Amino acid sequence: MPASRSYDPLPSYRPVAGEVAAGWAAPVAGLPRGPLVLAVDGPAALDWSALADGLVGALRAAGRPAEPLDVRDRYAADAHERLAATPVPADDPFFTPLSRADVADLFDSPPRAERPGGDGVVVVHGPGAALCAPDVLWYADLPKRYAEAAVARGALPVGANLGRPAAPGDLVRLFYTDWPVLDRHRDALAGRVDRWIDVQDPAAPASLDGTAFRATLAHLARGPVRTRPYFNSTPWGGQWAASELGFTPQAGNTALGYELIAPEAGVLVGERDGARVEVPFQLLCVEHPGELLGEEVRRRFGTSFPIRFDYLDTMGGGNLSLHLHPRERYMREVFGWPYTQHETYYVTAAEDGARVLLGLTEDADTGTLRRDVEAAVTDGTPLPVEEHVQSHPSDVGQLFLIPAGTPHASGAGNLVLEVSATPYLYSLRLYDWLRTDASGASRPLPYEHGLANLDTSRRGEDVTKDLVQRPRTLRAGDGWREEVVGALPEMFYAVHRVVVAPGGAAPDDTAGRFHILNVAAGEGAVVETGDGRTHDLAFAETLTVPAAVGPYVVRAVGDAEVRVVKALVVEP
Repeated sequence: MPASRSYDPLPSYRPVAGEVAAGWAAPVAGLPRGPLVLAVDGPAALDWSALADGLVGALRAAGRPAEPLDVRDRYAADAHERLAATPVPADDPFFTPLSRADVADLFDSPPRAERPGGDGVVVVHGPGAALCAPDVLWYADLPKRYAEAAVARGALPVGANLGRPAAPGDLVRLFYTDWPVLDRHRDALAGRVDRWIDVQDPAAPASLDGTAFRATLAHLARGPVRTRPYFNSTPWGGQWAASELGFTPQAGNTALGYELIAPEAGVLVGERDGARVEVPFQLLCVEHPGELLGEEVRRRFGTSFPIRFDYLDTMGGGNLSLHLHPRERYMREVFGWPYTQHETYYVTAAEDGARVLLGLTEDADTGTLRRDVEAAVTDGTPLPVEEHVQSHPSDVGQLFLIPAGTPHASGAGNLVLEVSATPYLYSLRLYDWLRTDASGASRPLPYEHGLANLDTSRRGEDVTKDLVQRPRTLRAGDGWREEVVGALPEMFYAVHRVVVAPGGAAPDDTAGRFHILNVAAGEGAVVETGDGRTHDLAFAETLTVPAAVGPYVVRAVGDAEVRVVKALVVEP
């Protein structure tokens, strides 16, 4: 059994049927001879000029005449306007529905490149380059966290939004228009790209040829896999992940920890001390939905991975904003997402006196709440939060259920593992404790959306009874038990906890639907599958067990009891 180890921020997996190449020389050497149209597609936020310069330079150094063609110069004059969905209401500054547009809508007609002579290469590059009917198709990728980090710095670069090459980047546009459009485009190309290129280091891109790329996706979709975690910073963020896991704060704190948020998550492929590519976790769902999700889950959610795990770190930080999430119908009709954002908070660690705000007080009045929210927004009057929302002790190991429409916030002094439905961009904030950013501006508060979604039935004693549940044993054996720590009829997933004594082993079975595991207490665990794969898991790490795994075992590591939080989609 592997020895106990510390948290690994860079979990990596070996490629299948190939090796990761570093730099442009090897990809260029593998191109067919003769006149060639090479398309390099990818997201808007990467530095396309630098990529074209590097690739064209490598081609010329290899003795091949090469010329760049920036497909963005072929966009229609009104390309930017063609993509975005109309907000509801039309002047809403906070959200738009998810765009249903296609990359092809950027053009009046499909882009074309004139074939060069001799051994020349035309490098057609930019979002939509694949539409030029190329001889060879490459996809260059930059993980989404780079654009988000630029937003946090106020430095999303010019040209970072689709169809708007001369304007600074816009966050609302990025989330609700560019990403849905580009994700669908990327997903449609994944099965036929000739090379996948990771340009996190533009001077030394790492890449996999198409055959190895798809073989690796197939392998990863059938066995336990961790995505690359990271933490970002926010005004409320704490210090736990920095002090306990070794993350370096971007802006002074480690607030939101992305353990597994499928639309943004990536899996590192390559040797630990060598070149690595980061492939989008979502592509495992796209290429192998039955194996990863399970057929029943696939029928319900398509290729959308429906559960996410993340950390909210307020240890040494501040309270989260008071907020709630859209209810089912509102989410579909106003925001365009087919399922909504039910959440749960599992308390992994807490300082003395830490609290969780959840549910309305028994005598809460929505009219008074509106007046108090508006006074905070317009006049800077502190909101008497606990007159409206209940405050609960934040006990380690307690799960708080947060169905859509329920006001909530994690208080200062918590490390919360958020086990949630995947939609994550719809926090309808009511109050942010009058905080301002470095420029003195208040955080956007879409409180009209929030008040429109407020579930007034979640109040008083019913909150404690329904949303702060006591564990109940589901099954047990020698040295282990599995508990249900939270489930509600309106929530499509449940949260369990597998408790394993030192030296113990708990048998389990995906039974046709994926599981997600997180070591919430103890030194760690080892997951053993029926096909002979093993995967060790340290404290605070998260692991996806695909549906295709079937029977597996969770073994405790170390001399203390191990507690593993487990989430799964339940029967409808």
